[in-house]
Amino acid sequence: MEKLLEIKNLYVNYKTDEAVVHALNGFTLDVYKGETLGLVGETGAGKTTMCLSTLRLLPEDIGEVVSGSIKYNDIDIMKASKNQMRQLRGAEISMIFQDPMTSLNPIMTVGEQIREVLDLHYPDMPPKKRDTRVDDIMKLVGILPERKDQYPHQFSGGMKQRIVIAMALVSEPKLLLADEPTTALDVTIQAQILELMKALKESFNSSMVLVTHDLGIVAEFCDNVAVVYAGSVIERGSIEQVFSRVKNHPYTDGLFNCIPDLTSEAKRLTPIPGYMADASNLPKGCKFADRCVRCREKCKETEPELQEVDKGHFIKCWYADERSGET
Repeated sequence: MEKLLEIKNLYVNYKTDEAVVHALNGFTLDVYKGETLGLVGETGAGKTTMCLSTLRLLPEDIGEVVSGSIKYNDIDIMKASKNQMRQLRGAEISMIFQDPMTSLNPIMTVGEQIREVLDLHYPDMPPKKRDTRVDDIMKLVGILPERKDQYPHQFSGGMKQRIVIAMALVSEPKLLLADEPTTALDVTIQAQILELMKALKESFNSSMVLVTHDLGIVAEFCDNVAVVYAGSVIERGSIEQVFSRVKNHPYTDGLFNCIPDLTSEAKRLTPIPGYMADASNLPKGCKFADRCVRCREKCKETEPELQEVDKGHFIKCWYADERSGET
């Protein structure tokens, strides 16, 4: 398969008055053409930072790429000019932000906000064709085109999210970064939005990175999955490889143990002990060592590398070959 996005050994810091927060720590990830990749991890693991870094949208004077590289096709994102990035954002790479309530301009109609993408990237397109394109994408996301002259406050939360998706997809991007696009929605609307995104992705032959906390969504809608912990990818593989639970990183194993099992009579779930490593004061060795049931002295001293345990299945653990659940 052909690589679309290649992130190598990326380190990103946030500088605050109190401390330097190490958000990404050697983050490495490949996204292939036509792939739907699920990105899973706790709040604060670095998933959103990865998306913002890819689009060079880190908060100015606070977020800083310390080292590493991001390449989209043959474009080096770190070296691209501001004009090149403006051409990439929205046209080649689009992002669905986490909260639809704050992603829309309250004083612009929804039609104007969708059309703005076309105005920027297709200035030579006839105005009538742009209007038709806006109408078509609104139909695709399940909103009547007659409502394009209405404002965001006139729509429900689920409809706002559909409009944000329409904005992200109207220019038919090759890569879609969906940052927890259904978190603020109820379960019924969640399913509709995910089905819609899947259908649109397939019709446009796009690649998608779906950031989520929900392993059920990953199993249903993704081809592959990457598990993120303390700013780095600790496991990556196909849905079958990761969900079969033959070999898993101890953290991934812990995530699965937190899911209710309908076949067992357990009265309590098994939580992962402790708290995620403090990003302003990371430990020397493996970042998961203090919470790990497999932890040994080597883990506390030296951080492991991401190693291939099966073809296409990578785990960042010194004892990755141990069967899931062994100690």
